[in-house]
Amino acid sequence: MKCPYCSHASSRVIESRATDEAVRRRRECENSDCQRRFTTYEKVEMAPLMVIKKDKKREEFSREKLLRGVLRACEKRPIAVDEIESLTDHVEKALRREYDKEVPVEAVGEQVMDRLRDLDGVAYVRFASVYRQFKDVETFAKEVLGLLTHKGDQ
Repeated sequence: MKCPYCSHASSRVIESRATDEAVRRRRECENSDCQRRFTTYEKVEMAPLMVIKKDKKREEFSREKLLRGVLRACEKRPIAVDEIESLTDHVEKALRREYDKEVPVEAVGEQVMDRLRDLDGVAYVRFASVYRQFKDVETFAKEVLGLLTHKGDQ
């Protein structure tokens, strides 16, 4: 690592600590005239995950967009924001584990619905109604009956 003060080509690591998002390293310049200390942060750079939309267009996965959709489904429900953020984190991690570069939008929706089904039935139905774009009342009723059957199985 190049010293930011004297531009010497090398430095040594004095201390390393893992933080939530990066590795923090305290370094010391190996130039005997400088020997100043500085801090660097090492962060893993994730390759972008592309979502394949229904019209076959591709768009970069957005955790914020996913979070907004889940928040909208959970609006006025007794669900803590921490639970919603945790659900969003789990969905993103599961998608990144299962898909390397591209993920079909259907997989994103199914992941969210699987987790919402267990968290809150009303939020699940709200999300499903937008995601699945119910065409009629019968389709909506089938989804609710499926939810009730799922809850009865647990």
